[in-house]
Amino acid sequence: MAASAVNLGDANLQTQIDEIEALSAIYGDEWCVIDEASRIFCIQISESKDKPKWTLCLQVLLPPEYPSAAPPMYQLNAPWLRGADRIELSNSLEDLYAQNLGESILYLWVERIREFLVEKSQFADSGPEFKKTTEELTDDLEDDFSPGHQLLKLESEQSPAQFLTEDNGDEELPPIKHGDPITDRRSTFQPHLAPVVTAKQVKMVLNKLYENKKIASATHNIYAYRIYCEDKQTFLQDCEDDGETAAGGRLLHLLQILDVRNVMVVVSRWYGGILLGPDRFKHINNCARNILVDENYTESGDDSANAGGKNKKHRHKKAK
Repeated sequence: MAASAVNLGDANLQTQIDEIEALSAIYGDEWCVIDEASRIFCIQISESKDKPKWTLCLQVLLPPEYPSAAPPMYQLNAPWLRGADRIELSNSLEDLYAQNLGESILYLWVERIREFLVEKSQFADSGPEFKKTTEELTDDLEDDFSPGHQLLKLESEQSPAQFLTEDNGDEELPPIKHGDPITDRRSTFQPHLAPVVTAKQVKMVLNKLYENKKIASATHNIYAYRIYCEDKQTFLQDCEDDGETAAGGRLLHLLQILDVRNVMVVVSRWYGGILLGPDRFKHINNCARNILVDENYTESGDDSANAGGKNKKHRHKKAK
């Protein structure tokens, strides 16, 4: 039995190697190796090679059981991919996997995503409406922001309806905590935190947050997460700028410095019409650090040596 398991594992690995080599040959520079040892890869997909307007990044982690007994873990990254579009595309990828159990699936996924982008381009006169970076918004935003107007209300005021329509199986929506906002020159930043242990939970948390109209209307929702894969002793991690260039990478770097694990942090920013320059990155990271400290993912704001939520106690903040 043990020998069979070893042989199956070797067969899976060889199949993965063959699949990656083929994809690299087919897609060239679009294909990227993030961490070969951890089997993490990504591919940039567009609807057209000439002047593409609709682009999406597919990031995958190939578990040892893939393709014989488990699907790839995946993340879809695009500033415009939200709500119904995200659900539709995710469902179609999961349907493809169900129809091809035990087979290599990545090529089918990539081409399905490309078909999705082509369909989007056919029904739109122009490309997606990317959110402008904060520093580009000065002349575009109406001067009607008040610091209290866009703040996230308590969880009890959120709609109880589930945004996800697919069957999540045994996955449960993690509890989401909302931290104290920071306001500077009429821009407001507010952090949100959730414990996550799978990529699907990351998606569930994002969709739940976007149910809240005030979060969905934020100028940027920057996020990063780190999940510790104990069996492989490595991290599944990713980030999203959501139009605030380099903010997601800085946020992920903070999580790495603090060595936190199995946690996701989202920072919403509502722009108030006044440029903040580099201070906006300071506020994003300070928001994230504060909520990590408040939820005991670090021992203190200045102590990262023992950080990581290894012995953290889950505290529930009282509603103010």
